[in-house]
Amino acid sequence: MKEIKAFVRPDRLPDIVNHLREEGVCCLTVFEGEGTGHYTDERKDFPSLRHPFSHAKIAKLEVVLPDKKVKKSLEIIHQNGKTAHSGDGIIYITEVSEMVKVKSLETDLENRDL
Repeated sequence: MKEIKAFVRPDRLPDIVNHLREEGVCCLTVFEGEGTGHYTDERKDFPSLRHPFSHAKIAKLEVVLPDKKVKKSLEIIHQNGKTAHSGDGIIYITEVSEMVKVKSLETDLENRDL
């Protein structure tokens, strides 16, 4: 299993999530945030009132997937997240060695359709 963390433009998030759902990715988490980075979109930079060092609104999407769904999910994030301008975001992929349910400590989740 893999975890995908994608930092994307907030206005691109609905398209990304809708296409992931169409592909059978049901369970994900989304966070709103502000950030700073090397590659920002100068057309949309703004000073943050809450965090003076920040200058870009971001959405962070997190999802854990079976290995067989990772490539298609990356393509969906890329196709629906890109604008061809600096600051489109970044995607991290990490290995997940184990998932455990909080309620029951059930660990045999690898065979479930995530």
